[in-house]
Amino acid sequence: MIEDIIADASERMKKSIAVLRDAFTKVRTGRAHASLLDHVTVEYYGGDVPINQVANVMVEDARTITITPWEKAMVQPLEKAIMKADLGLNPSTAGTVIRVILPPLTEERRRDLVKVVRSEAEDARVAVRNIRRDANQDFKELVGEKDVSEDDARRAEQRIQTLTDESIKKIDDLLEAKEQDMMTI
Repeated sequence: MIEDIIADASERMKKSIAVLRDAFTKVRTGRAHASLLDHVTVEYYGGDVPINQVANVMVEDARTITITPWEKAMVQPLEKAIMKADLGLNPSTAGTVIRVILPPLTEERRRDLVKVVRSEAEDARVAVRNIRRDANQDFKELVGEKDVSEDDARRAEQRIQTLTDESIKKIDDLLEAKEQDMMTI
């Protein structure tokens, strides 16, 4: 029972870190990367699908993303979807190729984005701590039901604390790397 709780907590902490990584990819740095448009959807045959399922998204250079739709009719909807995404990007079309040029970030905008990134990291830390709290509560319930001894529960709580410390360290490392990436010009 203790091992199941620890395994579940570990898995949930890993998912929290994966969600943070995903959130970080959506925050724009000074350089272009294809994952910037991953969460943008476009209507395609009656359903909303991600851009990368209807077009080839590539990074042309440090400031330009090139989108080549697989169907010529998708050029206009793709342009509209990128504009509606509220990323501050203006696509330009040349035939069937859409180019999105990323404007350079100002120092003030970089600092604002760092605040957003720190907020995301703090949310991930809170999620990890909540997972720890839930696991410790489960251990206390097991002790209360006399299913495990208090010593076993205490050792399990220490293992959960170790997992929590490792997860928060990973979150801090991700945050530091992202901040460094954002502040370099």
